[in-house]
Parts: sequence; C-alpha cells; structure tokens
Amino acid sequence: MARSRAALRALTAAALLLPLAACGGKDADDGAAPAKKAAGFPYTVTNCGVKTTFDAPPERAVALNQHATELLLALGLKDKMAGSAYLDDAVLPAYRKDYDQVKVLAEEYPSKEVLLGANPDFVYGGYDSAFDKAQGRDRAGLEKSGIRTRLNTESCADRPVGMAQLRTEITELARTFGVPERGAQLIADEEKQVGAVRARLAKTKPLKVFVYDSGEASAFTAGGQGIGNELISLAGGRNVFADVKKSFADVSWEQVVERKPEVVVIYDYGGTTVEQKKQRLLKDPALKDVPAVRNKRFAVLPLSSAVLGVRVGEAADALTDQLHPDAR
Repeated sequence: MARSRAALRALTAAALLLPLAACGGKDADDGAAPAKKAAGFPYTVTNCGVKTTFDAPPERAVALNQHATELLLALGLKDKMAGSAYLDDAVLPAYRKDYDQVKVLAEEYPSKEVLLGANPDFVYGGYDSAFDKAQGRDRAGLEKSGIRTRLNTESCADRPVGMAQLRTEITELARTFGVPERGAQLIADEEKQVGAVRARLAKTKPLKVFVYDSGEASAFTAGGQGIGNELISLAGGRNVFADVKKSFADVSWEQVVERKPEVVVIYDYGGTTVEQKKQRLLKDPALKDVPAVRNKRFAVLPLSSAVLGVRVGEAADALTDQLHPDAR
C-alpha cells in the first residue's frame, strides 16, 4: 500500500509539470530560426509552353528517354534520381556505373501506375511521347499530382536546334537542380569539343548527306529542325533534307534519288541492325545510281548521339572522323 501511494504522488507531480514543459517547448519553437531556402530558389522557368516554379531542387527525379537520363547523370545527379526508362542503345561508358545504381522502371515507357509508384517529384522527358496523355503521363496531369516536369526543348523547337539550344537545355536543367556551376562546366566541355571539330574542318568542302533512320515504303530521316542537322553541318556535311521544317520526317525515295547524297548516315538503334539497313539501301534498284549507295559511303551514329543531349560534341567528332577521315 505504501508503494502504491508513493507511485500515485509521483504521477500527480509529473502531470502538474507537463503543462509547464509544453509551454517551455512552445517558447523554444517560437524562437527557432526558419529553414533556409536553397540558393537560387524559388526558380521559375518556362519550358515548352509550361511555366513551373521550383521552391527547391527535385529530390526524386525520373528520366524518360536515354538522353534525358544521360544529361542528369552528366550533371552528377544520380542520387537525386528515383528511376529511368527507355534506352535506345548503350549508355555512355562514363555514366554506366552511376546508371547501374538507378532503378530502371521499364524497358520502354512505364505505365502511369509504375511511374507514380516511384514517387517522383520531377519527370524529365526526352521526346514528347514521354508525356502521352492517352497513357496518363501528360504534363498537366502529372502537375495535378504534385509532380513537376520538363521536356527536352528539341521536341518543341520552332526553329533549327543548335548549340544555343544545348546551352539553354543544360543551363535550365542545372538551375532546376541547384547546380548551375556543373551546368556551366558541362557546356564548356561541349563547346571545347565542338570548337576542336570546327578547327579540323576549316578548309573542308561539305559533303551531301542523307540520314537513314528507318523506313521501307518511305524514308524516315533527319529534317532541318533538330540537332541532327546541326551535327551534320559541324561534321563537314550538308543535310539534303535541311529544308524540311521538322526534326524527323518521312520523305519519298524519289526525293532521295533526286537529291543525290554522297554519304548516308545510318542511325543505329532498335531491333534493325546497321547491316540490315545498309542492305535495304544497297539492294533497292531505285537507289543504285545514288552516289552514296553506288560508292557504299556509309557513316553510323547511335540514335542517342543524334538528339539534344550530352553527346553533341562527341557525336560531331565521331561523325567528322567518318565523313572526313583525312581531316586531322
């Protein structure tokens, strides 16, 4: 009984002290310094017609398409990635180790359920197909779910895409993640590579180039709007379909014959091999008098090197080696 009374007195004393402790805690909270905002935030950017304000850098980004993934990795953002999807070919060796530590959500585009299951706060699409409304991945819908988005600007360009657009893409992406200095360094690296290519080709006559992406009844090729057209120019070529005001477009084989390309650049990706694409061109009797086909002048670029991303400088250099092997 004595032990019970002592325990009751101790509990009563503790109960009387609780309000005082609570009051003391509130006073302490009132005096706490407010949380600091990250440097450079809030940051507002308009991307492909969508205006977005970021109060802080994304923490769980998902990249849909290979060039989007590689840009994030090139900016050192592996730890800010909750997932990736849709490779066209092999990831650059420089980023392979980091890529292997990021969860792959799907071989192609993830379903809406899988995407939301990754709990992203930011989704970065390389092509406009990444934000397919019919699949529930449209930008407006994701925004309503509290997920910010960005689309690579090549997919919404209303003018030819070149180095200026690459600078914009990298600068805005780096600002979004609060790492502008990394973006500036990446741009400097790309421009150094491109500058070296231009110096190599100062006295070189451009070759007429036709890009063969795919196609049987018609040819799916690079038009004049995308970075692919700029890469051809940088590498000492002239795109025979530069007048087509699209990044990619279908053209007739008759047009290919009429424009007499001297070199065919084959985009390498997917289930159809480069050799199969070459044979399709070589065995077509309608193309036998096309200089590039007659002389078997082919060059190859991975598709991921022919879009607006971290490979522009490297791709210009690789394509130069194939178009003008003697230009050193």
